[in-house]
Amino acid sequence: MLKTLFKRYFFIMALGVITTLGLTACGAPGTSAFDDDIDMSKVYRWKMVTAWPPGFPVLQEGAERFAENLRVMSNGRLDIRVYAGGELIPALQTFDAVSQGTIEMGHSSAYYWAGKVPEAQFFSTVPFGMTARGMNAWLYHGGGLELWEEVYAPFNIVPMPIGNTGFQMGGWFNKKINSIDDLQGLKMRIPGLGGKVFARAGGNPVLLAGSEVYMALERNNIDAAEWIAPYHDVRLGLHRAAKFYYYPGWQEPGPVLELMINKHAWDSLPSDLQALVRTAAMAENTRSHAEMEYHNMAALAELRKRQDIEILPFPHEVLQKLHTLTDEALQEEAANNPRFKRVYEAYQAFMEADEDWSNISESAFLNLK
Repeated sequence: MLKTLFKRYFFIMALGVITTLGLTACGAPGTSAFDDDIDMSKVYRWKMVTAWPPGFPVLQEGAERFAENLRVMSNGRLDIRVYAGGELIPALQTFDAVSQGTIEMGHSSAYYWAGKVPEAQFFSTVPFGMTARGMNAWLYHGGGLELWEEVYAPFNIVPMPIGNTGFQMGGWFNKKINSIDDLQGLKMRIPGLGGKVFARAGGNPVLLAGSEVYMALERNNIDAAEWIAPYHDVRLGLHRAAKFYYYPGWQEPGPVLELMINKHAWDSLPSDLQALVRTAAMAENTRSHAEMEYHNMAALAELRKRQDIEILPFPHEVLQKLHTLTDEALQEEAANNPRFKRVYEAYQAFMEADEDWSNISESAFLNLK
């Protein structure tokens, strides 16, 4: 009897929802499911340029998958052609091309633009900063995305997250790191704020494109290199160029990938296509992170079978010193740049709350094992 009553109740509720949706779609008084001004026959043909090499796993593939998903979901109304870095413009000119409107979309990571927008780094990753979990919480619910939009507004760019490479590794070294003194004079491929911190520790940061890293390490032109994580590191062959593989990746704990859209182009899209773009970007943000985690697990398992390399943790003393130097670098930049300071303070406040929760949830659970 009770089961029958429940079935009737849910049937009536479902019928009510369906009826409401039907009235809305048909234009019931005071409601509208669609914008009456939308021209459903208009096709928007856009270009997207990325900062990644052609065929680059997960990142370039993710950009192409995003474009294809939008093409399908919009029934061809939003047709985006994707160009890898260097195919249409140099990879590191993506920001300027989108800002100027010569290209409608870009796919990259915000810390590449630190030279012109130092505070952009917080929307990608900073040393000892938040992981992918914390970044997603901050961007989607903690005001981070609104702050990011504000930072990019003067450049006529609308940003949104479209992926995350997850926790990275600390890098490949041709000697063991037993103390902070072992970093003195060490030539290491390490970009961005991580490179600045490494320099403060006495190291010599070197900027190299991904295609140059293996050769430089194999020929001893550099002593160490960080790239991404096991999956991409193995594909680049770094395990054949250095013996010691260190963790954790203090310099990039959860790098966010960004979608950049020219503001004029964005405003030209009808509301339904704008909603599709945001939804497709969010879907790719989740999928690419999951894909990275899956491939990194498999690549790490293969690396553990090798007898010619050692997978080692950085000494606690080294990480402590790097953490201190990171705080000094961030505070110094904040003291000299009001815009950087504003984002830094918002990021720090959220990260402290995230750490407090993590310490009694995920971290506490993992430490039981």
